[in-house]
Amino acid sequence: MSVALPAPMLASPWPQPAPDPGAYLFSEKLDGVRARWDGQRLSTRNGNPIAVPPGFTAGWPVQPLDGELWIGRGQFELTSTLVRARNPADPRWRQVHLHVFDLPAHAGDFAQRHAALQTLLARPAPHLRLVQQRRLADHAALQRWLGQVLADGGEGLIAHHLHARYVPGRSALLYKIKPWHDAEASVIAHLPGRGRHAGHTGALQVRDAQGRVFAVGSGLSDAQRRAPPAIGSRITYRYTERTSRGLPRFPRFVRVRDDEPPASGQ
Repeated sequence: MSVALPAPMLASPWPQPAPDPGAYLFSEKLDGVRARWDGQRLSTRNGNPIAVPPGFTAGWPVQPLDGELWIGRGQFELTSTLVRARNPADPRWRQVHLHVFDLPAHAGDFAQRHAALQTLLARPAPHLRLVQQRRLADHAALQRWLGQVLADGGEGLIAHHLHARYVPGRSALLYKIKPWHDAEASVIAHLPGRGRHAGHTGALQVRDAQGRVFAVGSGLSDAQRRAPPAIGSRITYRYTERTSRGLPRFPRFVRVRDDEPPASGQ
């Protein structure tokens, strides 16, 4: 029997000055596709069904799960392609697992939810993995592990406050820790290139959720300059900090946010 899932809990940037690491459990931030299990079916964070191969979810618990479909570091594009293609016969699905980090329907705090997950997932099931959490004694230990993850090709860390309840929306007790910030914006125009990019797209003019308009040119490949993301598409970009006007400094294109398949009938 499926269960109505609450809206997903979303991470905020790690604040400065940083809070006491001793109040948190930490895990690696997996650069995959967010996916949620309601006891019967797997869906994206917006509730659209994900077409998985027969037997992919065999032996999974009836309890709702929150996690990330992930193949490995640097494999986001392949994971996104498999989700968007809706072709469960693709043999590459054998590489994919749902890495579970939370129990969205559990009433306890995060320490209790993680303990329940350890018990729930103690029995192996195909394509299901538990995201390991660890305690870090201080800021020095946090920086050491963050540096190791980044050096190994990872994206960063996630910090769950031990006493945080599962609350839908952006949380002040769930943080992502990375050497840069990322955000999303919608493409509203293609700006012409100059010099070696003459005749192609030099930058994407974008608008963010707050209505701020700016250009993102760094990070685009030659192929993307020849065939840029469509007007109206959403992109992820990275930046170092914001100006006094709220504009991102040194924005860099990361990807088109097309990992969310269109809803049926739309």
